[in-house]
Amino acid sequence: MEQGAYESNPILDKLPEHLKQFIKPQNYEEYTPIDQAVWRYVMRKNVDYLSKVAHKSYVEGLEKTGISIDNIPNMYGMNRILKEIGWAAVAVDGFIPPAAFMEFQAYNVLVIASDIRQLENIEYTPAPDIIHEGAGHAPIIANPEYAEYLRRFGEIGCKAISSAKDYELYEAVRHLSIIKEAAGTPQSEIEKAEKHIEHLQENMGEPSEMALIRNLHWWTVEYGLIGTDENPKIYGAGLLSSIGESKWCMQSDVQKLPYTLEAAQTAFDITKPQPQLFVTPHFAHLSQVLEDFANSMALRTGGLEGVQKLISSKALGTLELSTGLQISGTFGEVMEHNGKPIYIKTYGPTALAYRDKELVGHSTLNHADGFGSSIGKLKGINLAIEDMSPRDLKAYKIFEEEQVALEFEGGVKVEGTIVTGTRNLQGKIILITFKDCKVSYQDEVLFLPEWGLYHMAVGQHVVSAYNGPADLLSFDLITHKITETTIKKTRDAQRLKLEAYYKRVRDYRDGINTFISRGKLFEEVKEEFPEDWLLPVELYELARKGQREELATTIKTHLEEVKKLRPEVGHLIDDGLQLIDQSFTKVK
Repeated sequence: MEQGAYESNPILDKLPEHLKQFIKPQNYEEYTPIDQAVWRYVMRKNVDYLSKVAHKSYVEGLEKTGISIDNIPNMYGMNRILKEIGWAAVAVDGFIPPAAFMEFQAYNVLVIASDIRQLENIEYTPAPDIIHEGAGHAPIIANPEYAEYLRRFGEIGCKAISSAKDYELYEAVRHLSIIKEAAGTPQSEIEKAEKHIEHLQENMGEPSEMALIRNLHWWTVEYGLIGTDENPKIYGAGLLSSIGESKWCMQSDVQKLPYTLEAAQTAFDITKPQPQLFVTPHFAHLSQVLEDFANSMALRTGGLEGVQKLISSKALGTLELSTGLQISGTFGEVMEHNGKPIYIKTYGPTALAYRDKELVGHSTLNHADGFGSSIGKLKGINLAIEDMSPRDLKAYKIFEEEQVALEFEGGVKVEGTIVTGTRNLQGKIILITFKDCKVSYQDEVLFLPEWGLYHMAVGQHVVSAYNGPADLLSFDLITHKITETTIKKTRDAQRLKLEAYYKRVRDYRDGINTFISRGKLFEEVKEEFPEDWLLPVELYELARKGQREELATTIKTHLEEVKKLRPEVGHLIDDGLQLIDQSFTKVK
């Protein structure tokens, strides 16, 4: 990532390098006057409506996080204010992988897709944009209970194990969000992308931990309601940032269900309005459900199932043994006996760690081609190796320079000369190194003396299995390749001319240039851009403000004609005019 891509602060300084690769400059100067008008329209409309139906933290949070109704937030300004509540924000390009998104949250960093929806998609866009992130997520994190839920969710969520199909779905959703926001994408291409997502969703097989925890994220952080089933309030960012959906969700035909762990089993379709939503009684309940879900994750349960989940993921993950030894790599094989793993194997670069710190001499350079080890208890001996005292170890000849033949429960045999043992801080042996070693299981040879030193992991059980490495520095994680970037709207001469009109109106409202004639400006806009609706709405506001009632009536008449030409924007025009008329009624 280039230098100067973002302005750092103490919270961002703590981010690991592999997360920094997703950060991009906000490039505030690239927002056009039309973009600013879109932000202003959505925010005025949302704040007016949401002050009645959103959780009280929303309006309070807008003030606390410094989010203006009139201007797209500048990330630098937001960070100065977010710092007061212990958070920060960074700009990214659209969707980023779910594990990375959640890991940012674990560091108290809000990820903000810095693009803004087109005027044509003013009500809703499947693409994450600054309205969704800045106006949806940011205000609610001013609530301390919710902010802690979000942080904790990130901490647990980034350890969830994915399946190979999860990543395929992520790429498909990212593709759809990009082409939907790109001007001029043929409808056939959008429908094809939607069908592809539908096909993937119908053929995901057994949902992975990441799929299940993403469901929880969707039904809380994105589409959550709080309060009672009869009188719920909005707190989910997807609802807070969408004019259409914040009204739709309050309808009686959208089922309101109590939020429980069952929500993890309820899939969502990003391309359609949801038939039901979940209501939490309070923010503390969210954390309770999250902990209940975490109890079902391999992160806390380990065991054979945890190993199998990592093998299915085909991705970098970590197994932690009962001694605290952590094995990080891509797991490819497990042998089992009586429902327990007795031998595990990784393929490719592997590192060993203890308490998330790589063991000296056990980096990916030392285990470049993978790592295999027996685990469990010795056959016929009740005492596990990890629980043996120095006297016990000597009695069983598990001692430096001793030639031993160890047979484990399940049939794995390790025969060789012990070189040394590595102990943890409590003095327990976590790793035993052999020379001239042969490892076998039934008729299969797993390790031969000529392969060099054999490092045997010591651990009776697999206590944890999770996504990612134990020590972030063990692997080169700065490898993310964005396969497709958001497509910027091309601005031809006509578009640039329209932007210039929007800028003149904006400058007038901001007191930068008050010498223009609003009536003349309106006539020019009406002549050159007869189908544009948002600029006449803004001019109507200026006419009312300047008590030019005749001009206001003329603009209103013109907007009635626009509604006939473009019935799909009729309700947007009506809502905009109503909001302006209301504000002047209140002033009187």
